[in-house]
Amino acid sequence: MARKASVVAGATLISRILGFVRDLIIAFTLGAGPLADAFFVAFRLPNLLRRLFAEGSLTMAFIPVFTKTRNTQGNDEAFILARSVQLWLLIIVGIITALALVFAAPLTGLIAPGFKSNPEIFETTVTLVRICFPYILFISSVALCMGILNSMNHFFAPAAAPALMNITLIIFALGAYFQGLSVALYLAAGVFLSGIIQWIFQYPFLKKAGFSWKGPFSLKHPGIVRIGRLMLPTVFGAAVYQLNILVGTVLASFLAAGSISYLYYADRLVQFPLGVFAVAISTVALPSLSAMVGSGDMAGFKKTLNTSLSLTMFIALPSAAGLIGLSYPLIEVIFGRGEFAGAAVQATALALVGYALGLPAFSCVRPLVSAFYAQEDTRTPVKIAVVCVLINISLGILLMQKLDHFGLALAASISSWVNVLLLGAALSRKIGPWLSHGQRFWKMTGISCILLLGIKFLSVTPWMAVALIPVWAIIYFALARGIKLPEASIIARIRTGK
Repeated sequence: MARKASVVAGATLISRILGFVRDLIIAFTLGAGPLADAFFVAFRLPNLLRRLFAEGSLTMAFIPVFTKTRNTQGNDEAFILARSVQLWLLIIVGIITALALVFAAPLTGLIAPGFKSNPEIFETTVTLVRICFPYILFISSVALCMGILNSMNHFFAPAAAPALMNITLIIFALGAYFQGLSVALYLAAGVFLSGIIQWIFQYPFLKKAGFSWKGPFSLKHPGIVRIGRLMLPTVFGAAVYQLNILVGTVLASFLAAGSISYLYYADRLVQFPLGVFAVAISTVALPSLSAMVGSGDMAGFKKTLNTSLSLTMFIALPSAAGLIGLSYPLIEVIFGRGEFAGAAVQATALALVGYALGLPAFSCVRPLVSAFYAQEDTRTPVKIAVVCVLINISLGILLMQKLDHFGLALAASISSWVNVLLLGAALSRKIGPWLSHGQRFWKMTGISCILLLGIKFLSVTPWMAVALIPVWAIIYFALARGIKLPEASIIARIRTGK
């Protein structure tokens, strides 16, 4: 599992690096002003649906059913199921997209009500929403491709696809900026085009795996019903973190101009370790967990879940420490140029601290939710997600009164920690005692705190602080090997190929 995760992490790493370049260029060309806020709101709508409806829900619901169909009825029947799901996707997402285009104005008012006080920015955002939104049509199909390929033990192509979006947006942003055109408008067009490119990119890998979109299908396939039963509630429950970010966007629209952008840029940095490592591990864990449930191997199920969480925390805890300790230097070095002024750097660094406090929780939610979905239990994560979103909204409204956008980031982190605790407790009631790596987590927390203290006490220039990140990573790894954490040995074996 760790080796497969390293493939996903490697491909995602390339995409994240390109994502940083993309955000650097967007910061340079748009800054953190009203137009940047307008684009981020427009981009967040289809991106949120992608994570909720596509990657967050469709993939998690599709993989267990597709895997079971392959194991019991063979590839041909499983491929019929995949084509049938694709047809339903085109119908459902097509209707949603058409409605979004018609009702773009009220939709924009719903996600960014504070923009109504500025009619010009509001209308600009509505236009950008209409351009960006059809992206969800193609990226939903990409998510289905991911489910097919991951179930067949191919993880590279889906993980590498986002890099194509980043390259597209970089080209469109720079082209518009140097030609004196509307950067926001061209970025929106780039989002739509990137969806098409990512979908086309998947086809050669599907073909190599023996799958083709040409062939029999059935809108009444029995697997569709099972996927639907899993998927409908998980549209909300599988991505509580993304809903929390959306809540932050809505509330931030009532704060000072630029607040949405501060939260966006800070979230992008948190997404780096979250996307490269945490999501990579949970991506390869779900097919394994589903297979073990199907064979009745609950001992293997618990072992795989513990391994997933310990590998996740091994990276997430020191990453959180590093992001907190290097919050200002990172923002200054990555974004501090062009239209991104000194005040924006400081404000974004503060938001980064708020989000980083919740990074370990953000990272653990998906493996825990996968453990429920592998058992085809969707109700429990949904109930817990509802509670956590309500906590986030309440805390966000309370904390933003005094702490502004930092309060919104902090509210998202607190609610995610509550989510982890409630999921863990519910899983214990369902399958009995399962957590066997708790002592390791405390050891990881201890050496991560040592790392944070070292970073804070070593006062250097921003560029030097960022340049020392590999040194801090080596120190953490050495400390982990010194106290004999198994995760350090696993990663060492993967690196050496042993």
